[in-house]
Amino acid sequence: MQKWVIGIDEAGRGPLAGPVAVGVALVPADFDWDLIPGVGDSKQVTKKNREAIFLRVKELQKAGLLDFAVVMVSAKIIDAKGIVPAVTIAMEKALSQLRARIDLALINIKVKLDGGLKAPFKYVHQETIIKGDAKERVIGLASIMAKVTRDHYMDRIATKSDYIAYNFGQHKGYGTKAHREAIQVYGLSTIHRATFCKNVNRC
Repeated sequence: MQKWVIGIDEAGRGPLAGPVAVGVALVPADFDWDLIPGVGDSKQVTKKNREAIFLRVKELQKAGLLDFAVVMVSAKIIDAKGIVPAVTIAMEKALSQLRARIDLALINIKVKLDGGLKAPFKYVHQETIIKGDAKERVIGLASIMAKVTRDHYMDRIATKSDYIAYNFGQHKGYGTKAHREAIQVYGLSTIHRATFCKNVNRC
C-alpha cells in the first residue's frame, strides 16, 4: 500500500503564446479532502474558486499537510524541442523539487497522471487516467495549481510594454479571435510560440 499519492497535470499545452505549466500535487494516501472543498477539473472550476483553492493549498503546504510544485517551460524551449518534450522537462523538474523537500521512497508513492502523461519509469506505481483531472481530486488539484500559476504569469507579463498590445491578461495566450488579429497587426512577440503560428494569417 502506497503512503503518498502524487497527481500530475498540465496547463497551457495549446496556447499560441506563453509557457506550458506542469503542476505536481503530493498528498498522504489518507488525505482529508474536506480540507480543500471544490477541487476538480480546473476548466470546470470558476476563477474565483480556483484562486481560493490556490491560497488554501499554500496554507496547507505551510502547515506540512501536503506539498506541490509548479514548473513552467518557456515558449522558446517549446519551439526548440516541441510541446511533449517541454511538458516532460517541466514534469521532471517539478517532481525533483518535491522530492528535494520531502524524503520519499519511490516504492511508497502512487502517481496519477492526466490524459497521455507518463511519469519517469522510476515511479513504478503510476496510472494515466483519461480526463483524470475530473475523476481524481489529486489530479484536479495539480491542474488547478498549474493553471492559476500560469494565469498569474500571463497577467503579470500582460502589463509589460512589449506585450500590452496582445492583451494577454484577457486570453492568457490562447488563440482567440482578438489574439489572432493582434498577431496579424503586430507580429509575434518574444513569448509567442512560433511553431504554433507558422502562418500568421491563419493565426
